[in-house]
Amino acid sequence: MSKRDEYVDKLKAQLDQWNTEVAKWEAKAQKAQANARIEYDKHLKEVRRQRDQALEQMKKVQAATGDAWVDLVRGADEAWAKMRESLEKARSHFNK
Repeated sequence: MSKRDEYVDKLKAQLDQWNTEVAKWEAKAQKAQANARIEYDKHLKEVRRQRDQALEQMKKVQAATGDAWVDLVRGADEAWAKMRESLEKARSHFNK
């Protein structure tokens, strides 16, 4: 397995974990009262936006040929860091 494949597999595993957590929050938001639901939806929207950006970066790395993927790792790492930050903010809100 190439280093690129290992890197993409690591990103996919992290994304799967995040998706599971987001699904739990979505269920919680559905059960929330109207005022809390607005706040939940705001956090979920941001998490989804960051997740989509991270996924896009992962796809770029995955599709890169030769050593070009190495150049894309920086962008993917930045997208993943922003996703983690967004999740931490949402996690602190949802786990109240």
